[in-house]
Amino acid sequence: MNKTTDKNMALPQTLTAQKRIESIDIIRGLAMVIMALDHVRDYFHLTANIDDPLNLATTTPLLYATRWITHFCAPVFVFLSGTSIYLQSLRKTKKELSSFLIKRGLWLIFAEFFIISLAWTFDPLFHIHPMQVIWVIGISMVVLGLMILARFPYKLILTLGLILVFGHNLLDIPESASGFKPGFWWDLLHSGYFKFYPYAPNRYFMMVYPFLAWTGVMMLGYCAGVFFSSKYTEEKRRQTIQWIGLGLILLFVVVRFINIYGDPVAWSTQKNGVFTFLSFIKVQKYPPSLMYLCITIGPALLLLVYMEKIKNRFTNIMIVFGRTAFFYYILHLYLIHLLAMIAFFIRGGHTLEDALNSMKNLPFLFVIPGEGYNLAVVYGIWAAVVISLYPLCKWYDKYKTSHKEKWWLSYL
Repeated sequence: MNKTTDKNMALPQTLTAQKRIESIDIIRGLAMVIMALDHVRDYFHLTANIDDPLNLATTTPLLYATRWITHFCAPVFVFLSGTSIYLQSLRKTKKELSSFLIKRGLWLIFAEFFIISLAWTFDPLFHIHPMQVIWVIGISMVVLGLMILARFPYKLILTLGLILVFGHNLLDIPESASGFKPGFWWDLLHSGYFKFYPYAPNRYFMMVYPFLAWTGVMMLGYCAGVFFSSKYTEEKRRQTIQWIGLGLILLFVVVRFINIYGDPVAWSTQKNGVFTFLSFIKVQKYPPSLMYLCITIGPALLLLVYMEKIKNRFTNIMIVFGRTAFFYYILHLYLIHLLAMIAFFIRGGHTLEDALNSMKNLPFLFVIPGEGYNLAVVYGIWAAVVISLYPLCKWYDKYKTSHKEKWWLSYL
C-alpha cells in the first residue's frame, strides 16, 4: 500500500473526528444559549424571586416551560465536559491529563467563588459565595483528575459513575426520616439546597450544587467519550448513543410512573391533563435526581446524534458558543446583571441605599423581589443578550484558534 492510499484512508477518519467534535460543541452551545434564558428570568421576571415557576398552583404552562427547558443546561454541560476530557486523554498522557484537570478544576472553583460570585451579587465585599455549576464542574474535574492520576481503569470509573447516578437517591431515605438533620458534609455531598454556611463573620457559602451526583454525571460523560474514539465506527457510535438516549427516556417513563424511586417528590393527578403531565415531568434538580438526569441527558444524546448530520448557519453559531462556553458564561452573567441594574434605576423611585437594603432579603444587588416584567420582555432581553455576546465569542474563538501556543487559554 503506497503513501497516497494511506493518506486517502486516513482522511475520512479525520473528517469524522472533526464532525463529532462539532456536534458536541453544537449541543454545548445550545445549552449555553438556553441557560441564559433562565438567568434573564431570574433578574427580570415579575415573580422570579417571590414564587417558583414550577409551582403547579400558581404557574402557567408558558412560565413552566420557560423554566423547565433550562433543566437541560447543567446536565448537558457537565456530561459533555466529561466527554471532552476523554477526547483529551486520546492525545495526552495520564500524567499530563490529571495535572491539567486538577489545576483547571481548582481554577474553576476559585473563579466560582470570586469572579462568578461577583457577577451574581455585584457585591465587591463578597458576603456570599454561591456554589453553583462552575464549582461543581471544578470539584468534579479534581476528583476525575485524581482518579486518572491513580490510574483507575475505565471500567472502574464507569462503575462508580453508574453507582453515583443511579444510586444516590437512596440517600433520600435517611433524609426523609423524622428528625434527620443534615450537616455541612452531607449537604456538600447530596442536599444543601440554597443553604447558607458561615465561614467568617457576615461571610457565607451558599450551597446550591452538592457535588456527589454531578461528579457521577461527569464520570459517565468521560466514559461516553469512548464512542468518539476509533473503537467505534460512525454507524455503531450513532446507534449506541441513540439506544442509550432512548433507554434513558424509557427508564424515566417507567420509573417515574411507578412513583417509588428516582425522585424524592412524587407526581400526582392535577386539575387537568396538562397540569398532570407537568407534575409528571417536575423532577428535582437540587440535587439532580435520577429522573431529572434521565429526562435531560436522554433527549440530549438523541439531539447529539441528530446534530452530526446538520450543518447550517444556526449550527455554526452554536459551535462558537460551545467552543467559548466558559468565556460566554462569565460575560453573560455580568451583562444580565448590568442590564438589571440599569432597569432598577430606570423604573425610578430607587436609590443605591434601596439596593443595599434589598440584599437583606435577596443576595443580588439591584434586584427587588416582586419587581420586574412579563415573559415577553424577558424573552426580548434574552435575545438581546445572546445576540450581543455572539461577536465577542466569535472573536475569542478566533483568538484561541490562532494562539494555541498560549497555555493559559486552555483554562478559559
